[in-house]
Amino acid sequence: MPTADRFRRFAETEARGESPCYEEWALGVAADREVIALLDALPEPKRQPNLVFTAARYTGVPAGRYPEFREALIAEWPTISEVLLARRTQTNEPGRCAVLLPLLAALPAPLALLEVGASAGLCLFPDRYAYRYDDRAVLGTSGVVLDCATTGPVPFPAALPEVVWRAGIDLNPLDIDDPEDVRWLETLIWPEHDHRRARLAAALEVVRAERPRIVTGDLNERVAALAAEAPRDATLVIFHSAVLAYLSPSERARFAATVRSLDAHWIANEGAGALPVTAPPSPRPGTAMFLVTIDSEPVAHAAGHGHTLHWLTRGTGRTTPGSPPP
Repeated sequence: MPTADRFRRFAETEARGESPCYEEWALGVAADREVIALLDALPEPKRQPNLVFTAARYTGVPAGRYPEFREALIAEWPTISEVLLARRTQTNEPGRCAVLLPLLAALPAPLALLEVGASAGLCLFPDRYAYRYDDRAVLGTSGVVLDCATTGPVPFPAALPEVVWRAGIDLNPLDIDDPEDVRWLETLIWPEHDHRRARLAAALEVVRAERPRIVTGDLNERVAALAAEAPRDATLVIFHSAVLAYLSPSERARFAATVRSLDAHWIANEGAGALPVTAPPSPRPGTAMFLVTIDSEPVAHAAGHGHTLHWLTRGTGRTTPGSPPP
């Protein structure tokens, strides 16, 4: 996709209604030939709007109107481009656990969790957070409360899952003891989302209390060996959010074949086009929504940061999770 179209689509389907700042910036970039020329000199994966905006803010460009952003971006381009080449979009949003929990809680306990694209590991702790779906009573006692608005026949969990093992894989795991890695995680959160920044700080304390094992490497090279380390008497769940879009079609196909060959459930929370399934119609046409699947069966649509969940009705996806893996 041409870079201008990529930024325009980001503005219209992702930032609109979520971040006025990023919507304005993305529309401005899409119409700005000089800025597009700078971006087109980068490798294609480094032209992602969220990555570009995060790198700019990480180097000190403040949230504001597009003319000021443009001026600062061009003036600081050598530094910003260095950050772009060195960093990845590793948004580690614990709110995504709210869309995974109904599936995890329905599987036979205890669970062994293996996350690919784990970043700093914050989504490896769904049992350590508390959840508030709509106006229902809060589930859990954690100080980290994840709010999620729902529609459809969501199988709301009655209890948090029991997790006895957790591990992750990432090309470049983020170190929660490294101030710059933590600052990168903070900057990945969109400018207006102060509640997510506060939640990130609290979730980091949860992870510091129980460090998960996160191995460095390619998911296709490491997933089978790491899965073999999970306890045999636990239900192994391999899961991921917003990861497959960064793989080539052949890499995605290889990963799907590998996971299906393992004695594990596979939960994915991804853009529909990145999954090897036929996606049901989105409840919000024209808005970027993730598709949630278990063992390649669509069960729900979800907002990218986990704050909304639309469970599919009977006939369009599973409504009672928990059957054995294929």
